[in-house]
Amino acid sequence: MKDFFLVFKNLTRKPLRLFLTMFATFVAFLIYGTLTTFQVAIDSGVELSADDRLIAVNKINFTQPLPISYVNRVKGVENITGVTHLNWFGGYYQDPQNVIVMFAVDEGSFLDVYNELIMTDEEISNWMQNRQGLIAGEAIAARLGWSVGDRVPVNSNIFTQSNGSSAWEFDIVGIYSGEDAQTDTNSVYFHYDYFNETQSFGQDYIGFMGIRTADPQLNESVIKAVDDMFANTPFETETVPEKAFNQAFIEQIGNLSLILGSVVFAAFFIILVIVGNSMVLAIRERTGEIGVLKTLGFKSERIFMMVLAESLLLALMSGALGLLATSAVVDLINGITAIQLPVLILKQEIILEAIAIMVALGLITGIIPAVNALRLNIITALSRQ
Repeated sequence: MKDFFLVFKNLTRKPLRLFLTMFATFVAFLIYGTLTTFQVAIDSGVELSADDRLIAVNKINFTQPLPISYVNRVKGVENITGVTHLNWFGGYYQDPQNVIVMFAVDEGSFLDVYNELIMTDEEISNWMQNRQGLIAGEAIAARLGWSVGDRVPVNSNIFTQSNGSSAWEFDIVGIYSGEDAQTDTNSVYFHYDYFNETQSFGQDYIGFMGIRTADPQLNESVIKAVDDMFANTPFETETVPEKAFNQAFIEQIGNLSLILGSVVFAAFFIILVIVGNSMVLAIRERTGEIGVLKTLGFKSERIFMMVLAESLLLALMSGALGLLATSAVVDLINGITAIQLPVLILKQEIILEAIAIMVALGLITGIIPAVNALRLNIITALSRQ
C-alpha cells in the first residue's frame, strides 16, 4: 500500500504533464475503441452470413438482371431447401438524399430463406394478404418515424411506374427485428408482384436469388449445379456463398481493415513516443530521490517495480477513460436515427484487447526508465540531488 501511495504521488506531482500525457493516451484509446467497434459492425454483415445460404447473380455483374423463370428451375436442384428472389429498388423517402435500402421480394419464400428476420404471426399474415404491404426493420423505421398502419409514398431513382410516376404507395404492415443484436434492421421489403405489375420496364426480371442448401458442406455441389444449368445462355449465373458475396461487396469501397488499422497503428505509435519520453523525463528529474530511497534501504528491484507500476497505472487510467468515452460515443451514434449504420456494439473482445494494449503500452514505455532506475548507483544519484 505504501508503494502504491508513492507511485500515485509521483505520477501526480506534475499535474499539467500528467494531464497532457493522459489526454493523448485517452484520445488514442478512444480512436481505437470507436474505429474497432465500427469495423466489427461492418464485418458483422459478413460474419453473420448464413453458411447454408448462397447468392446467385448475373455472371456479368450483380447489377445485371436474371429472368424470373430461373427461380422455378433452381428449385428443382438437388440439396436446395429454399429459393427466393430480390430486386434492388433504389428507393428514397421524401428527399433523394434520404436513401432507403429497399428490395422487391417474393413474400411467399423470402422469410423462409432469410429467417433471421423476426416478425409476429399477425404481421406476417398481414404482409401476405396486402399487395401493397411493406415491412421495415426496426432501425430504419425509427429513423424515418414509421409505424405499423402508416401509408407512405416511396420514390425510386431507378424505376418508374407505367403511369409515369416514380412514387409507389405502401402500407406499413410489419416492423421486423433481428435474431441477433447485429442483424441488419436497416432494410425495407415489399411485394415483387406489385412492383412487377406497375413498373414501366424490366417486367419478369429479378436482381438476384437467395438460395438455402440442405447443408453447408453441399454448397460447392449446389453452386456447380446451378451455374452449369445456365451455362452458355444469354443470362449465365455466378453463384457464391453469401459470406463471400458480402465480403466482395464491402471490398468495393476499399480495404477498410487496412485503412482503420493504419489509423489505429499511427495513433498508438505517436502515443508510444509521447508516453515513453514523458516517463524517461520524469524518472530523470527524480534521480536524486531514487538515490535517497536506495540509501533508506529500498532495494533496486523494488524501485524497478515502482517505476514500472507508475507507467502501467498511467496507461490503464488513460485507457479506461478512453473506453468509457468510446461507450458514450457508441451510444450516441446508435441514438442518431438519421445515420444509417449497422448497430455498433462495444464487445467484450474489444475491451479485452484494449486492456492488453494498455498493459503492453505501460510495459514498453516504462521498461527503459525502470531499468535506468534499477542500475542507478547511489553515489551518482545523490550527486545529482
